[in-house]
Amino acid sequence: MSLTFITTPLQQINSEIARHAGVELYVLRLDLMHPWVNGNKWFKLKYNLLEAKEKNFTTLLTFGGAYSNHIYATAAAGNLFSFRTIGVIRGEERLPLNATLSFAVQQGMQLVYMNREMYRQRNTPALEEYLRQSFGEVFIIPEGGSNLNGVRGCTEIVGDATIAFDRICVACGTATTLAGIALSLHEEQKAIAFPVLKNGAFLTQEIESLLTNYLASDLPTPYNSPASWELVCDYHFGGYAKVNNELLLFSQQFTEEHGVPLDYVYTAKMFYGVMDLLQQRFFCKGDRLLLVHTGGLQGNAGIEEGFQRF
Repeated sequence: MSLTFITTPLQQINSEIARHAGVELYVLRLDLMHPWVNGNKWFKLKYNLLEAKEKNFTTLLTFGGAYSNHIYATAAAGNLFSFRTIGVIRGEERLPLNATLSFAVQQGMQLVYMNREMYRQRNTPALEEYLRQSFGEVFIIPEGGSNLNGVRGCTEIVGDATIAFDRICVACGTATTLAGIALSLHEEQKAIAFPVLKNGAFLTQEIESLLTNYLASDLPTPYNSPASWELVCDYHFGGYAKVNNELLLFSQQFTEEHGVPLDYVYTAKMFYGVMDLLQQRFFCKGDRLLLVHTGGLQGNAGIEEGFQRF
């Protein structure tokens, strides 16, 4: 596996819907950074990996579901940067392993299964102590890389590309990516997040907490306060990892028309939402929109397999 990360390309979307709305549409293709450690996953891992190295840890331990992009990326990054990795997987072991977990094992990750009741305690000191007693001195990365190191990495996602855009749109799961992007924008810009979970308005409190804690830390930030941000909670399609035929068809058509593959759990929902809002004239005429493609394409295989069973 190569250590090379390519410069993230910007791709314009020549859409009739956007032209009618008087809006310019671009995609930041984080999915193309690296074959396996790409998207926002790399940015959320970057400073966790650096801290682990600085503190002389040799083992990373993290959490995720059976189709987790974070588990996939952590296993690959651990192999790249010479860490031993342990993945605590929610639920019971199911054999044969799916493509995500098979890949993780191929990268050297040890899989440990945890029942859902215990898994819900994953962020508590008691469970962390139990894990350290079980596995020794491990560097623990929260599920999804959702900590201040993760936020710090996400402040670097859009970089200089922010200058040219009025609105930056991103799918939202743990809110770490949205927090980092908001911290990296100019005052006149705005971040718009599309939660992929049902009733995603609860993320408001999580975002405010991440931003407050980050600004109170000694970690670097481009500006002294975050830009404005907004949650658009109407495009979850039933909840996390929920997909229907309408979303599948939209994803397939978008890929065919624009050459941009979308993952069904995150980016497809955000792109669908943006295109729908364009038709509703949600954005101002003359706006330049940047849609952040957060990777995660590896998870599509499992969802497509599930649809083929019915």
